[in-house]
Amino acid sequence: MANLPNMILLMIENGEDVNAQGGQYGTALQAASLEDNVDMVKLLLENGADVNAQGGEYGNALQAASYGGEVDIVKLLLENGADVNAQGGMYGNALQAVSFRGNVDIVKLLLENGADVNAQGGEYGNALSAASKNRRNIHIVKLLLENGADVNAQGGEYGNALQAASFEGEVDIVKLLLENGADVNAQGGVFGTALQAASVERYVDIVKLLLENGADVNARGGEYGNALSAASKNRRNIHIVKLLLENGADVNAQGGTYGNALQAASFEGEVDIVKLLLENGADVNAQGGVFGTALQAASVERYVDIVKLLLENGADVNAQCGEYGNALQAASLRGNVKLLLENGADVNAQDGLYGNALQAASYGGEVDIVKLLLENGADVNAQGGMYGNALQAVSFRGNVDIVKLLLENGADVNAQGGVYGNALQAASAPFRGGVDIVKLLLENGADVNAQGGEYGNALQAASASYREVDIVELLLENGADVNAQGGVYGNALQAASQRGNVDIVKLLLENGADVNAQGGEYGNALQAASFGGSVDTVKLLLEQGANVNVKGGKYDTALQAASIALIYWDPHCDYVKLVEILLDNGADINSRGGQYGSPIQAAAIEGNQEIYDLLIQKGATPIDPLFTIFQKDPEIPFPLMDNEPADHQIYCPLFWNM
Repeated sequence: MANLPNMILLMIENGEDVNAQGGQYGTALQAASLEDNVDMVKLLLENGADVNAQGGEYGNALQAASYGGEVDIVKLLLENGADVNAQGGMYGNALQAVSFRGNVDIVKLLLENGADVNAQGGEYGNALSAASKNRRNIHIVKLLLENGADVNAQGGEYGNALQAASFEGEVDIVKLLLENGADVNAQGGVFGTALQAASVERYVDIVKLLLENGADVNARGGEYGNALSAASKNRRNIHIVKLLLENGADVNAQGGTYGNALQAASFEGEVDIVKLLLENGADVNAQGGVFGTALQAASVERYVDIVKLLLENGADVNAQCGEYGNALQAASLRGNVKLLLENGADVNAQDGLYGNALQAASYGGEVDIVKLLLENGADVNAQGGMYGNALQAVSFRGNVDIVKLLLENGADVNAQGGVYGNALQAASAPFRGGVDIVKLLLENGADVNAQGGEYGNALQAASASYREVDIVELLLENGADVNAQGGVYGNALQAASQRGNVDIVKLLLENGADVNAQGGEYGNALQAASFGGSVDTVKLLLEQGANVNVKGGKYDTALQAASIALIYWDPHCDYVKLVEILLDNGADINSRGGQYGSPIQAAAIEGNQEIYDLLIQKGATPIDPLFTIFQKDPEIPFPLMDNEPADHQIYCPLFWNM
């Protein structure tokens, strides 16, 4: 590393731009400032580095240096004109960055150079909140307060400094903030109040201190709704739960993720806290929160002792509410079903994510639970929920044993409904089911051409896969209509083409797939393949007679779809080659229509310079006045296209009708 400055100097002398932007730290100066490399910082500044250049993780060099903790670099940057209050980056400004890191000398230096002690922005909202997160920072907290920091300033993850200190367990900082006028009941931040923040993290001393200073024990807000619910999440918090109850906490207060304290304790398995809450009058059937009731919360996490305790205290075993609809459905995913059934749970109750307990158990892959539910009268063909019925749910998840069990118990192999329309489509869907389940369903009479669901039919679902061709072959051998219409891709060939699965495309074409069939999101297979970026698939489709200029679908033509060049889809796709192939095969370079209006506008909006240049070279004619300007000055288009969509609407209204 000793030769690094010489290497950098040599690069600069050879024309490297000292202010080039890019990478995690935006500029070389920011990177050097973070890494405490004084000599490198000097070298870069002497060679014209912009001391206030914006960008990168820390926004600017001064913030990076302040976070890095090298006083000499901070001084050097300030001497060279660094803006002490420059905004941007993770911490919003240099003062917040160093306040979080805890270097008192740099804090002093920044303040002496005019840093705004109350500047807003960044992860923690302001410097005081950032400093309040760490007990080692008490000297910085004092220094900031002495320099006029607003003790009640709002903003950032924790809302205010008091909440930040309370969540991190900084009792001395909490005391200091309160002594300096911190509002003990200030609202905001992830935990709503300082009391809730301290309660969730088991800081008894801070909870006591806040209560002694007037904290509202029943203040509402934040992730857990109130301090009692926050405290009830952890068995080691029983002392805080007791303390809050002794100070008047409402045991049945509603709000937050879990709805109430009893549900929070039940979901987290805190049996002692559940007992304590019940002894203090908690409503065992209170409704609210993600799980609806405490019983459902305990059931989904298999806390048998808590389920028993709740039932003994009068919990309604058939209460309908929450994500899973009822306790039995929640338990059927992986819990203790027998106990609920023995206590009168309705085995066929409808509601919730999976519609009924049997569908939940089938999706969860719990063979024993499925058996038990069937033995207790579960309707094997009950409809409802995400997957429509139990057979579709398990076909999607891929458990052969449960598929067999359901079929043996009378499951309708062709039942319709749910996201995939039927069990066969669910089993055929990408990354799901599998060939064994597809075979089993077909052997049991599944209609290979049943319509409905996301993919329209099983063949389209299988064709949308990145897997081998075995399921597609099996479906075709069993009479699947290769040209069946419907679903998101319109037909199987379009699905396979968009995925770039050449083997499946070949198989479909060999079995009579119409290469120019219309429909679906991309209009036709060629447009789908062009959007997906598969050169081999595009070549194959063209060889098989695909019409290069057929119009339809989201992007009007294959050329426009290719011109978008969505490299995030697959960075290995050669979209430039695709565009060349389409043009060589007669693609109309100036075809109008589709989301972007034309291929040239697609390339410009998505910022692909190489494709843009190629289209211009091949005779593309822009239709928007802005593009006429682009042709005169090739430096204009792509800087403009770096702007947000709102800016495009100002400059290019003709092609922002999306």
